[in-house]
Amino acid sequence: MNPFAPLVRHRNFRIFWSGQTLSLVGTWMQVMAEGWLALELTNNAFLVGVVASAASLPVLLLSFIAGVVIDRVNRLRVVQAMQALMLCQATALWVLTLTGHLTIGWLIGLAFANGVFSAFEIPSRQSLVVELVGREDLGSAIALNSSGFNLARVVGPALGAAVIAALGIAWCFAVNAASYLAVLVGLFMVRLPERERAAPKGSPLAGLQEGFAYIWHTPDVRALMTMVLVFSVFGVPYLTLMPVVARDLLGLGASGYGVLLAAVGVGGFAGALFIAGAGTRLPRTRTLVAASALYAILLAVFSFVRWVPAARALLLAIGFAMICNGALANGLLQSRVPDVLRGRLMAAYSFAVVGMAQVAGSLMAGAVARAAGAAWAIRGGSAVMLGYGLWEYAHRARRWSIDQ
Repeated sequence: MNPFAPLVRHRNFRIFWSGQTLSLVGTWMQVMAEGWLALELTNNAFLVGVVASAASLPVLLLSFIAGVVIDRVNRLRVVQAMQALMLCQATALWVLTLTGHLTIGWLIGLAFANGVFSAFEIPSRQSLVVELVGREDLGSAIALNSSGFNLARVVGPALGAAVIAALGIAWCFAVNAASYLAVLVGLFMVRLPERERAAPKGSPLAGLQEGFAYIWHTPDVRALMTMVLVFSVFGVPYLTLMPVVARDLLGLGASGYGVLLAAVGVGGFAGALFIAGAGTRLPRTRTLVAASALYAILLAVFSFVRWVPAARALLLAIGFAMICNGALANGLLQSRVPDVLRGRLMAAYSFAVVGMAQVAGSLMAGAVARAAGAAWAIRGGSAVMLGYGLWEYAHRARRWSIDQ
């Protein structure tokens, strides 16, 4: 039940996880700063959603192309190159904000550039994990990656709030730029054994078609990917709307907004450690169904809350359920896919979790929030999630052969 066992057993994963977690602290500082800065520049909930969507539109457009590339090249080299470019993007944000030249147009443009890099970096990083730990520790390692992400979600916003109060919002971007050095140092310390790569068969277009065919004609994978898509589009955008929730529904400032994001992170960290510690002993399919239902119900309850302590407590539970849902779905998908298709499957996963969630989900949630309020946007999304989950369970659960 030791959730950190893969870190003890695998040197490469230990180096990779440590560097990624440090870098993600800076990333969460930047996410918090971008959301708050967009609200300050425009005072428009819809444009807050546009900034989040701009960072994810390239993921939507380029993920499947990236998946074909990733299955044909060295994945570690792709991650190293994309992290270096993200360092440049964070530096540009810092300089423009510090000098007073940042406009909403620049903010959207730089978010879009970061999305281009993420379209290649996210599926490369996800598909690299199996090379770092092997298949026997894959599920626990994926959950540990989620734990690092959520540990950063706790530390990043709290540190971001302190930096904003002491130095100003520009320095959140500076810290993020510096944090990319940590992950780059770690990535260049990783030593992977040479492995034979199967020669690409056919054209890149044929490789793209092969990936689509695998997802569509593998019932378990198709069902899981559909669930991931629905829960990403209708569930994740509550995070995009959090600046609006914090200011307009709960009466909080930047520091209070940071505490709300940190609450989600604490819950997510606990959920990731739970999944990592349980490993293969957990009945993963049944746990996924339970976590999905809990996630939808808790979001619906959160949309009615106006008392800050209750909102924080609910966000703890929402973070736990959300990460259990995501880590289990990712682990189940990766346990099924052959290595030659892993990059393309992870590209499809990032298409749903990042691209569709932020482009379709955030724009839709931002539009509903502008017309009817942020509470109704969150409430409506949770209703769709719960309705889909019940339909899926009633019509398809018995046909799933993933595990029982």
